[in-house]
Amino acid sequence: MKPERVGFVGLGAIGWPMAAQLAKRGRLVVWNRSPDRAHAFAGEHNANVAETPAALARASDIVVTCLPNSPEVEAVTFGPDRLVEGMRPGGLLVDCTSGIPARSRAIAEQLAGYGVDFLDAPVSGGTNGAEAGTLAVFVGGSAAAYHRAEPVLSAFGDQLVHVGAVGAGHAVKAINNAFLGLHILALGEGLSALVKAGIDAATAVAVINSASGRSFVSEVLVPDRVLTGTWPQTFRLALLSKDTDIACDLMADMELSAPTLRAAQAGLREALSVLPNDPDYLEAIKVAEERAGVVIRGTSDG
Repeated sequence: MKPERVGFVGLGAIGWPMAAQLAKRGRLVVWNRSPDRAHAFAGEHNANVAETPAALARASDIVVTCLPNSPEVEAVTFGPDRLVEGMRPGGLLVDCTSGIPARSRAIAEQLAGYGVDFLDAPVSGGTNGAEAGTLAVFVGGSAAAYHRAEPVLSAFGDQLVHVGAVGAGHAVKAINNAFLGLHILALGEGLSALVKAGIDAATAVAVINSASGRSFVSEVLVPDRVLTGTWPQTFRLALLSKDTDIACDLMADMELSAPTLRAAQAGLREALSVLPNDPDYLEAIKVAEERAGVVIRGTSDG
């Protein structure tokens, strides 16, 4: 069988390195809302640029989207010159956006009318994981579509999990990111309190990471960024807040109380409202620092 042709839509902070991994495996066609960025990518990675989403779809067997949210996926999929105009029966749309489960199911239902399959396949691991090809990918959709997409997903992910039907991938991603928000907010509050009590931040983090309170945030993000005072933007706080909103909406749809997740939602929204310059997600910790009147930095040799 001939290799499947792949098109990629959405060359943002994480989409760019994901597409770059795909370009290493074969010729890729790309489209981006900002054409200059698509042409820059093509020049760097020897890819083709499609003038419209429909043109990209006509040149692809599998289309991958990586956009901010489900409304953007809908906008690029349906309408004049959109993906659906170029997709043929037997096509596959793989949505790596962190989207809304119900809207993904609606997209899948509409595409089924054209004979096109759909997977929701959000990723986790940030820009570093995308650049290394080590993202975790949570996939919702049919088993047949998942197996067909595996060679594409494995270009940028080394942990592929088929979690259920369409929408399941986005549900898992939303809950996962709500947990991430909780960990960030809790560590900000707790470490600020310890520093204010006179305890060295690096020592406190080392103890936490040897005990049961550890997490990815405490083990990786806090030592690398918070203790060193470096704040690269790898994932926008606005997107983490959006994902936590999706998680809380999912709980509400099932008529389940979610006081802890709602607290995370409120904390992230507050941080987004007071922090300037479109902050990185980890900068939510700065709100707790401000309240406590401290700065969490590492000073101990351990």
